[in-house]
Amino acid sequence: MSAVKFAGRAAIALAALSIAMLSASSVEAQAAPASPRDSVKTTIAGAALKVDYGRPSKRGREVFGGLEKWGNVWRTGANQATHFTTSQTLNFGAASVPAGTYTLYTLLDQGGKWQLIVNKQTGQWGTVYDAKQDLVRIPLTVEQTPAVVEKMEITITPAGAGGELAILWDRTKAKAAFTVAK
Repeated sequence: MSAVKFAGRAAIALAALSIAMLSASSVEAQAAPASPRDSVKTTIAGAALKVDYGRPSKRGREVFGGLEKWGNVWRTGANQATHFTTSQTLNFGAASVPAGTYTLYTLLDQGGKWQLIVNKQTGQWGTVYDAKQDLVRIPLTVEQTPAVVEKMEITITPAGAGGELAILWDRTKAKAAFTVAK
């Protein structure tokens, strides 16, 4: 094969590869949602716990008091409602959450007196909130994080005789301690 034919075929192959790579990265970029779904699963003191939620990003916005208004009930995530499942009864201070699946909302207060709302309605879009379906409202401890949390996250970690459920986003961590009923 002549050097000219080989160079021509190599150039065509390289061009085809470049187009394929650009198309793949373009499709990948279009397919990535702005607020991807995530979940956290753990077992604490014999209770299997799971949270399934959408993870919105800060993207330079003022989150609490800006994007999410004070005094409003927030969907605690993005898009489809955030679902929380426990295999055993959890006690958040005086508030008990029996085994089951629930939706989590958060009542935002500028003075720091946030409340985690455990709601019995499930399967709905995150903005469909029915206060008549509230099971309990749990006081949250609100503190500032040492660094900005760009993409909202929910964690469940062992703590003391039980665990801690925490919501982190922007410069805020809102948390509630719980124990597992025996």
